[in-house]
Amino acid sequence: MGVTREGYVFTGGVIALYILVTVFVLLSPPLAITDTAIRLAALLGLLSLSIAVITVPFIPVMTGWLGTPFLRIHHSFACAGLLGATIHPLLYAWTVASAAVFLPLYGSWHIFFSTSGRVALPLIYLAAGAVLFRRAIPRYWRSLHLLMYLALFLAVVHGNLIGTDFSHPVVRVVFNGLALVAAGVFLFRRYRKGEFNRGNALRQNWE
Repeated sequence: MGVTREGYVFTGGVIALYILVTVFVLLSPPLAITDTAIRLAALLGLLSLSIAVITVPFIPVMTGWLGTPFLRIHHSFACAGLLGATIHPLLYAWTVASAAVFLPLYGSWHIFFSTSGRVALPLIYLAAGAVLFRRAIPRYWRSLHLLMYLALFLAVVHGNLIGTDFSHPVVRVVFNGLALVAAGVFLFRRYRKGEFNRGNALRQNWE
């Protein structure tokens, strides 16, 4: 089965987003190469995680669109997001010569959320690790995997408060828009699960 029209539209849209973000960073006021790499890792990693999260409920549909097991592509987005989320603080820590950038700050709510990327990173690892060890923790891995939504929220808040590129309206609209879509997907999944559980309860009562 080949790629459908919807598959081409989806692929083109994703490629366009990656190109838009990359070109925006590269065309911004010139900075040191390391600074540019830090910004690219943050934005492309966040974009990859957003796409991975948003497409979860539609994996069967996407498989039909693209004519290939979309779960593999989903995992590719997740890995790219994990890579970007890792490179971003590592490069920043190297730039400022301090590992303290990995430690959460709790001086105030503003300080906490401004640096909430420090909390998001371990949550991303925990959510990703839950998939790898799902056979060892079959009852809990899905709940742990849902922490990716919280990590995404914290990362977007972090970007809005102190992100260099989030001051630009295009970047702000793109990533806040993706965050809102991710929130909608989360609510949709919770609603669908609730409907499924209620349906099972009704069938059990009927039987």
